[in-house]
Amino acid sequence: MASWWDLRPFFRFESIRTRVQDLTGRRPGISAVTGAHFSSINFPLIDSKNEKELRTGEVQFGSHTVSSHGYAVVKIHKHDWLILLLLVLIVIILYIIHPFHRFVGKDMMTDLKYPLKSNTVPVWAIPIYAVLLPIVIFLLVYIRRRDVYDLHHAVLGLFFSILVTAVFTEAIKNAVGRPRPDFFWRCFPDGKDVYDKLGDVICHGEEKVVKEGYKSFPSGHTSWSFSALGFLSLYLSGKIQAFDRRGHVAKLCIVFLPLLFASLVGISRIDDYWHHWQDVFAGGLLGLTVATFCYLQFFPPPYHSEGWGPYAYFRMLEESRSLTQVPNVQCSDQVQLSEAQVESQEGQGFHGCMGLSLARDNATLNDIESGGR
Repeated sequence: MASWWDLRPFFRFESIRTRVQDLTGRRPGISAVTGAHFSSINFPLIDSKNEKELRTGEVQFGSHTVSSHGYAVVKIHKHDWLILLLLVLIVIILYIIHPFHRFVGKDMMTDLKYPLKSNTVPVWAIPIYAVLLPIVIFLLVYIRRRDVYDLHHAVLGLFFSILVTAVFTEAIKNAVGRPRPDFFWRCFPDGKDVYDKLGDVICHGEEKVVKEGYKSFPSGHTSWSFSALGFLSLYLSGKIQAFDRRGHVAKLCIVFLPLLFASLVGISRIDDYWHHWQDVFAGGLLGLTVATFCYLQFFPPPYHSEGWGPYAYFRMLEESRSLTQVPNVQCSDQVQLSEAQVESQEGQGFHGCMGLSLARDNATLNDIESGGR
């Protein structure tokens, strides 16, 4: 019986070798993910018998490494990588342009006079925990499984999750133009507030600092953290099969750990007075939503029985198996045809096919009838 600390599903592929001969003689089933036919030994089905077979070892069609299949996989998704470059360009443009300068009157400064503090989580730390950390985990899984499909789609999905979230975040920031809680000290660093005849602020602080003061909603740190770490959480939940209905709550601790870190990043933004709590809540919801959509684009849902692998891996197995079965089916048909011919020949007593036997019988009957007339 597996214990709660049993993480063997995380390293499901125990060996990397070709065992195509096991495919012959297996009764084909239907994949719950792609709907195509596959051998019951290849895929984890819902019933416990197949799951037990899967844990003891899976049939693979060979090692799918970066050197052997990496170029082909990247070539298939070259347009996706080009779109990523386009998203990077869009994010840069959105960051450069100035946000909407919302009206800020004197009576509104009551909630905008929080002290100007430095970031507890600096901007340079975001790529470390949001990009490098997930990629390191993806590489560890790849080293154990040798599955370039899983590695490629995990990295591609992570980048899409981060960049799509960044585009949404920067676009909404510029469109809303909500002042930060420390806006007063950004606008008036000397503490002397000045307003125009309409009652709007006339800032005399540093231009870059004032520009950032109008970009409170939503929180960028929070949305980026939840987009990356939320994707990582979904990835881990699928690999360790946290929702396998065995009731191992310890697996949920592993799944919740990235989300906890992202939540602490969001809380730090409130403690540093860079964001209101509504900004953090909206940023977290935005990042987690985009991460879910991006993850489901490449992987089955984590609660699915086949949630441990990407869609592309199952398609590859099905295509490989179909190529393997074609010669076997042809040989089987030829053997059955030969056996039928032998049985036919034995029943008729002629060295030929059934059609030839009938032809000879008809010719003999015709001769008899002609002679009788």
